[in-house]
Amino acid sequence: MPGALLKRFLPRGFYGRAALILLVPVTCILLIASYAVIQRHYEGMTRQMTGIFALTVAHVQAAVDAAPDTARADQQAARLGQAFDLQARLHPVGATPAQGTRASLLSLSDRMMLEQLHRGISDVQVVTLDGNIVTLWLDSRHGPLSLRFRSNTVSPRNPHQLLVVVLLGGVLMSAIGFVFLKNQVRPILRLAAAAEAFGLGKTVPYRPSGAREVRAAGLAFVEMRDRIERHIEQRTLLLSGVSHDLRTPLTRMRLALSMMHDEGEAAAMLDDVAQMEALIDRLLDFARAEAGEAPVITDLTALVRQSLDRAARGGGQAVALAGAPGPLMVPLRPHLFGRALDNLIDNALRYGTRVEVRIRSGGAGPETGAKRPNDGQTIVVEIEDNGPGIPGDLRDAAMRPFVRLDKARSTARGATGQTMGGVGLGLAIAGDAMRSHGGHLELADGCQPGLGGLLARLVLPVKGA
Repeated sequence: MPGALLKRFLPRGFYGRAALILLVPVTCILLIASYAVIQRHYEGMTRQMTGIFALTVAHVQAAVDAAPDTARADQQAARLGQAFDLQARLHPVGATPAQGTRASLLSLSDRMMLEQLHRGISDVQVVTLDGNIVTLWLDSRHGPLSLRFRSNTVSPRNPHQLLVVVLLGGVLMSAIGFVFLKNQVRPILRLAAAAEAFGLGKTVPYRPSGAREVRAAGLAFVEMRDRIERHIEQRTLLLSGVSHDLRTPLTRMRLALSMMHDEGEAAAMLDDVAQMEALIDRLLDFARAEAGEAPVITDLTALVRQSLDRAARGGGQAVALAGAPGPLMVPLRPHLFGRALDNLIDNALRYGTRVEVRIRSGGAGPETGAKRPNDGQTIVVEIEDNGPGIPGDLRDAAMRPFVRLDKARSTARGATGQTMGGVGLGLAIAGDAMRSHGGHLELADGCQPGLGGLLARLVLPVKGA
């Protein structure tokens, strides 16, 4: 529990945590060293100097007490004071010494000096402090004796200078450490940026640099990126070649079937040929899902309207765009995103009689005005139909390639009353398209009145795109 509470106040970034690892030990070491030096060095020196000064005070006090009269005692005090670099004065009997002055809480040396004077000199009455001048009042046989001297006689001055030097040194060393730390973190950030860009379908120039471990990770990433790109290229070429080779015999079969006399049997076989051609088209779309289309600033609303227009020209008259969203400019791969929209709208029309498309920003509601979203927002395109939907335990499987849910939507009937089926690539193509944009595809139950079928969400992070 304390660890979880502490994590809320700790930096989350690598640079902040590394800086914390650098600063905390340095600060603790400087504080401990400063305390140890001040505690032992200054206090020890003050105790030693006060002990030596106590011998001087005892000598002056003994000489004053040994004088036969007050005049001789005063002269003896003045002579010894001059010899020991202090002002010694004998006051009349009954003279009241000035009130003692307390040292400032911020003055470490003054506090230690006063404590040692009271402790080392037994006959002290009052110790007064005026700036750096100390006045010591003692008892003598001829009356009160005052000794006036500078505070550096019994205590080293300006111990705070050590703290200033330590602080300046710590700041300087921390600044140098931050410079080196920044140079070490920069290659990691460059590697993270290159990996993130590759995850979004972009190949940015990247050269491994930095420490040996970071350079090794960068080289591993470059090799992995090259292998993935070769794999994608080989897969695309393979599917494209197979699809191209299949079109020639399919064309010959269609031509031969068109000249058959048995129209019933020919129509059934032509339907099979049409399904095979549809399968080939879907395979090509799936192979092109990761093609290198560069992102461009695109009006998402206009792109959705184009998909709806294509669906309407194909006979989907029950397709509508909810609300009146204005232009929404986001970076997109328009052809790839358009294919994802077309597949989802076609699926919705295949299994339902009514389809509604909505555009939301950050999940807060429909966009109603021209706007470019800020970084960190998400744009959600929702396609909802009034079909039978997909059970929750089958939705993950439905988004895999070549998976057909015979017990769910594939047994539904379209608007014409005929049994509708697909090849199991529509949702997979849409999912791949969203992953290449840094987003994802979600399937849920519809909740709008009159619909309530399958709700497909294309979640697009603006910053990631």
